[in-house]
Amino acid sequence: MLSRLILLAVQLAVAWFAAPEIMRYLPGMGDLRLFVYAAVFAVLVWVIGLILSQVLRETGMPSSSTLVATLVMALIGAALIQFLPAFVPDLRPLMYRIPTLVYPLLGAVIGYHLKR
Repeated sequence: MLSRLILLAVQLAVAWFAAPEIMRYLPGMGDLRLFVYAAVFAVLVWVIGLILSQVLRETGMPSSSTLVATLVMALIGAALIQFLPAFVPDLRPLMYRIPTLVYPLLGAVIGYHLKR
């Protein structure tokens, strides 16, 4: 259980700080920027899980289906922040209190840990 918490904390911290550095090397995406961030978060979360599965004993190695689940959940998180305020205007003030990039990051981490 402790190894899962360590994995979660490391995934959140590394992905949050490494994704903007990786995005600097990618060309401008315009309106798709949030979805590209979601893909970068998903790959980072999966790679960190892959690396830490070798270090932490109780965590299993993630499979390619874990990568797919991570990517799908990250894209769902990005789609929520992109499209939900247009359909439900009352949620707009609540959703924008949290930084926009948190939604795809949490989606990626939730997708990883749900599949595991």
